[in-house]
Amino acid sequence: MMRTRPLKVALLGCGVVGSEVARIMTTHADDLAARIGAPVELAGVAVRRPSKVREGIDPALITTDATALVKRGDIDVVIEVIGGIEPARTLITAAFEHGASVVSANKALLAEDGAALHAAAEQHGRDLYYEAAVAGAIPLVRPLRESLAGDKVNRVLGIVNGTTNFILDKMDTSGAGYSEALDEATALGYAEADPTADVEGFDAAAKAAILAGIAFHTRVRIGDVHREGITEVTAADIASARRMGCTVKLLAICERAADGQSVTARVHPAMIPLSHPLASVREAYNAVFVEAEAAGQLMFYGPGAGGSPTASAVLGDLVAVCRNKLNEATGPGESAYTRLPVSPMGDVVTRYHISLDVADKPGVLAQVATVFAEKGVSIDTVRQQGKDGEASLVVVTHRASDAALSATVEALRKLDTVRGVASIMRVEGE
Repeated sequence: MMRTRPLKVALLGCGVVGSEVARIMTTHADDLAARIGAPVELAGVAVRRPSKVREGIDPALITTDATALVKRGDIDVVIEVIGGIEPARTLITAAFEHGASVVSANKALLAEDGAALHAAAEQHGRDLYYEAAVAGAIPLVRPLRESLAGDKVNRVLGIVNGTTNFILDKMDTSGAGYSEALDEATALGYAEADPTADVEGFDAAAKAAILAGIAFHTRVRIGDVHREGITEVTAADIASARRMGCTVKLLAICERAADGQSVTARVHPAMIPLSHPLASVREAYNAVFVEAEAAGQLMFYGPGAGGSPTASAVLGDLVAVCRNKLNEATGPGESAYTRLPVSPMGDVVTRYHISLDVADKPGVLAQVATVFAEKGVSIDTVRQQGKDGEASLVVVTHRASDAALSATVEALRKLDTVRGVASIMRVEGE
């Protein structure tokens, strides 16, 4: 039997995502009630600009006092889509203290202070759900937290930022430079006016921290994630990747060490073979591979951002949290029992593509090869071309640690015949 008293929902933020959440709650009210077992009622909407017209939302619900809204005491669920660290952290904590569970899309806050938020939720017997914080509409957090809870996840590898994937895809398919591709992304609404969080890898790093923490049952914060953006990727890098039968993607990679005693989390551009499924992920789409011992390889694919996709994930969490409320239960909280350390980037082992500007004269290749050998980095292939006293030398290594590669590059810069290091890029997916 359906409960007639509605569950009351407070919405913090009414931008692109928040307004879509409110719209779906209104237009799909009957379906949501049937799925939950009780009606849900939008009880208040906290915004910064109350004068803005918000179609489909009763103006009487609008308030600028978010603190008073979450402290009302009759609120069952708070949906937080304002983003940032503060006031979101204080508001979420207050919501728990005053009896509400929380659904959040706030990747930055969860990556920075997720442990404290989980602790607050547990202390007050409330839920903290955040499917929308990673990869938009793609179901990823819940499969890792619940469906794979009985398995051992060893690796999470994926494209988790649509803006950078759009830019790199345009550079690859049209031959555009980075600036041109960014301008197109901005014009189409895929990039913000200030794209720093996306193009410098901050957004992807926050998502990697969340995914690594869930996958490996350990605490990983955004400061633990090695981060590189795509601003230094050039058309020449894209062309070099093509010659190798590869393409360039910004990847989030979370791995458990072979001995199981540590984990790594990193975000950086990488060349991946065209045969790899991630190579075919186009435009602003996201895709994530999860490798588990029993389940094997799983791939999750779909739109990773935008109002409707993100709202879909928020409402999925809302249904789950409301069901828990009716059953006087809570869902899974933080699982950090392994307490594994996060290894530094210097310990990470992978392949590398290095492009050098060198003098076009005999003996250069031998000098370069000697440096690689002295630093213990094995060369897989070398390609050299040049004229008029200038040349380029492209070296692809076998697997080597980041520390060994860094030492090699430092030694190469000291050679008189090496005019400069044009680019260094990791090769993944093989």
